[in-house]
Amino acid sequence: MPSSRDVLTPDSLAMLQTISEQGSFAAAARQLGLVPSALTYRVRQIEEALDVLLFDRRSRHAQPTEAGLELLREGARLLQEIDSVAHRVRRVATGWEPQLSIVVDGVMARTTMLELVEAFYAGQPPTRLKLRDGILSGTLETLTSGRADLAIGVAVDSSNVSGLKTRELGEMEFVFAIAPHHPLAQAAEPITEAMLVQHRGIAVADSGLRDNTSVGLLGGQELLTVDSMQAKIEAQIRGLGCGYLPGPVAEVYVQAGMLVRRQTTRPARTVPLHYAWMETPQQRPGRALQWWLAQLESPTTRQALMENHHRH
Repeated sequence: MPSSRDVLTPDSLAMLQTISEQGSFAAAARQLGLVPSALTYRVRQIEEALDVLLFDRRSRHAQPTEAGLELLREGARLLQEIDSVAHRVRRVATGWEPQLSIVVDGVMARTTMLELVEAFYAGQPPTRLKLRDGILSGTLETLTSGRADLAIGVAVDSSNVSGLKTRELGEMEFVFAIAPHHPLAQAAEPITEAMLVQHRGIAVADSGLRDNTSVGLLGGQELLTVDSMQAKIEAQIRGLGCGYLPGPVAEVYVQAGMLVRRQTTRPARTVPLHYAWMETPQQRPGRALQWWLAQLESPTTRQALMENHHRH
């Protein structure tokens, strides 16, 4: 007896689709250029291999059974996937990567990233995209460890990594922002470190494997650590603590009345941010990475990634 792999071929799945669409074995046989007995024999072979009845033969119409409907649904999906694979293979042969992984630091504008993804897909490339979140040193580490092909929003020194290429995105100012009902919201400015240390700080944990610290914290300060920039924003809006946020991010919530900015005695902190990728004579960027690098050459795109934040 033939096995399920022997009978569930693309040709057989397409044949079953034709029977369902035509509504009868006779009409499907004419469509496929087969004699009805040959078509019936092939369907019986599939049914025997799967040990199910695919079509109810009690009426003149070829009515799929529940099992038949499931096979038709899955068959349609498999046929589409086969076409997609063939399409991707043909395109990959022209220099496109099968997959491109991009790690994006939490301070980058998510809206702009998704707009870039939309523009990338509009060209119908064969490359599958994978987006990862990164924080601080973890953003660079995801790239240098081979888990990403492009890093956007690198905030740490990367000059000692062999084969690493970097370009500047711009400078991000960090501002002190708290909920309007937080005790420090009514404090006299500038707020001193002695006052700050009395209140819980909200920190985003570094996503690096070796470094799990944050920045802008004071020794001895009580700490609530979260794992994303969005979680930090929400915690500060609830008044669970205080901390520094990227200026463009904070401004969105300040305008909405959900946060207030306050001056502190600590010096203003401005962080240069970069985008980075690996490139050696043996490892040249494929066409998908080339597309992203071309977009990032635009000052407008770089500015939007830094500033185009919206409330989530």
